[in-house]
Amino acid sequence: MRLTLLAGLLLAASAQAADPPGSHDLAALPRFPHAEITDFQERPDQERVFPQSSIRRISNKLRMERKVEVEGLQTSVTYRLPAGHSSADAFDRARKDLLDNGAELLYWCQGRDCGSSSLWANSIFGNAKLYGPDEQQAYLLLRLAEPHQDSLLALYSITRGNRRAYLYAEQLDAGAPLGELLPTPDTLMRELKSSGELHLARLPNEPSVAWATLLGRCLNLDSTLRVSLAGAGAEAWREALVGQGVRAARLELGEGRDVGLHLNLLR
Repeated sequence: MRLTLLAGLLLAASAQAADPPGSHDLAALPRFPHAEITDFQERPDQERVFPQSSIRRISNKLRMERKVEVEGLQTSVTYRLPAGHSSADAFDRARKDLLDNGAELLYWCQGRDCGSSSLWANSIFGNAKLYGPDEQQAYLLLRLAEPHQDSLLALYSITRGNRRAYLYAEQLDAGAPLGELLPTPDTLMRELKSSGELHLARLPNEPSVAWATLLGRCLNLDSTLRVSLAGAGAEAWREALVGQGVRAARLELGEGRDVGLHLNLLR
């Protein structure tokens, strides 16, 4: 047991020793075991555009339906993942770690739904190492939890044609308050189906029109799903969702009076 632990520690130390001088992990994101940093940048006063939709090029211009534009301190890290692990392994682990620590989903796409990997690698992140088959990519945009609620974190993973896998992580610490940022309905539905729950800790007890509309659109993407609602304002949120066209039979009131709104998928 001790020899196994020692071997693991030596491998981790060896991977970090190979990192570029001055590079480091993001504080909000634990490193995937035995991953190596291949590229690192830290730049102040950067203007960044983070997509909240699929991207494409039309008439030589980059197009996206939704985006978040922000300016501030940019820190980006590109990891080469150890052999035998796909980019999906690191992406799923990073997503769960961030959500467990209170980060809020803003956008999540996978595979061809994201658009062209070439555009993500070269036009969005400026790193050709991230180019690979479209079906092997995934992208995530999150807002960090308080007290870092004015920081965004973008993740992009890819397994290239040569089976080399990479995870890119970029944090943008905004120079001004971000204000309200809403996720997309399909992003919430993807998370609900993936993990079986949605924890929306920042939602007030009194439903807002914007969020009621968003959650209504989310739940109506699949009219076969039933969910339970928990939280101090769960009953009010249930009424608001019925008002958005969600059938009452699909919405049950669950236990719990915690802050925010918690949705559980009923199997």
